[in-house]
Amino acid sequence: QVKFVESGGGLVQPGGSLTLSCTTSGRSLNHYAIGWFRQAPGKEHEGVSCISSDGTATLSSDFVQGRSTISRDNGKNAIFLQMNNLRSEGTAVYYCAVVLMSKWPDLTSRFSSWGQGTQGTVSS
Repeated sequence: QVKFVESGGGLVQPGGSLTLSCTTSGRSLNHYAIGWFRQAPGKEHEGVSCISSDGTATLSSDFVQGRSTISRDNGKNAIFLQMNNLRSEGTAVYYCAVVLMSKWPDLTSRFSSWGQGTQGTVSS
């Protein structure tokens, strides 16, 4: 079972940026496609962006197109999500998960448990 540890959340003003990170303890992610999901207050989880195991392919949901970049450093066993020009609807807990990219952004693309997530809050 892969257990993710997400970090990098915080409070930013509208128009600001956040860079989130996720990794695991004791298990390599190098052979897995990884996705970032978010859960806003009172809403279901939804896919944000995902990246292939070798980092050559990425997919992003329409609501972050042009405002976010997903990347990975397999040498550091880490996946990153940089989000720019954040809006209030970006307030959510952000999670990583192993995914099947062919099913992205459906929640059935997820093949690992939720970690503790990292809270991102966009507010003035």
